[in-house]
Amino acid sequence: MTRPAFPRSLLAVFMVLGLAGTAEAQSIDVVQKGASMQMDAVGHRFSIPLPDWLSAAERLSPDVLGNVEHNTYVDAQQAFVEFFPEGQSVGNWTTTYAARVTLDATRSLADYRKATIFGYSQTCNDKLVGSFSLGEDTAETLAPLVYVCGAYKDTVTSGRGQGQVLLAVFRKTDRGVGMVYEEWKGPIFDPSNLATWPVSREALQARAADLAGNTRLAAIAGS
Repeated sequence: MTRPAFPRSLLAVFMVLGLAGTAEAQSIDVVQKGASMQMDAVGHRFSIPLPDWLSAAERLSPDVLGNVEHNTYVDAQQAFVEFFPEGQSVGNWTTTYAARVTLDATRSLADYRKATIFGYSQTCNDKLVGSFSLGEDTAETLAPLVYVCGAYKDTVTSGRGQGQVLLAVFRKTDRGVGMVYEEWKGPIFDPSNLATWPVSREALQARAADLAGNTRLAAIAGS
């Protein structure tokens, strides 16, 4: 199923980077490859771990896509796939997991991290936000980013009474940037009190290690 637009937070990121464009006829292919999901689009192959809400039996299924809801979007500049547990959707979710590839040979991963933080901040109550990295950056990679939004702004009517936690991992080739991320949403919470978050510290750290260790982005030769 193809979605016509990105979530508001991601659209804000694209606007910051000057990458928001109109949809054009482009191809996107999302398939399961063993214990990974693979997206081929905009001249890249993005391999990411399976959704972490799947049961052990579902993870062994040869048709994981049949056990999740998903949407895709692609234009000349970027491609995007988003997964939800069965029964959830872009308009009604507590957990969402997604991957995006953007063609850009010049911007650094640090720029994308800053833009991601800024983009998400546009929808969050600025008195209940914070961000941090799980680990140290290296010359080649960024540590996983955690952005905490204890409550959405009152102007975000669809999110009233709720907040979210974002976990994001970034990858780069000489032609583009990939971002894989998971979000958890729940009632308004106190960012300084981990016990109130919509995801536990243990689950967050485990997922960060999984994404950081098992995410691969590669440019496809000849594309």
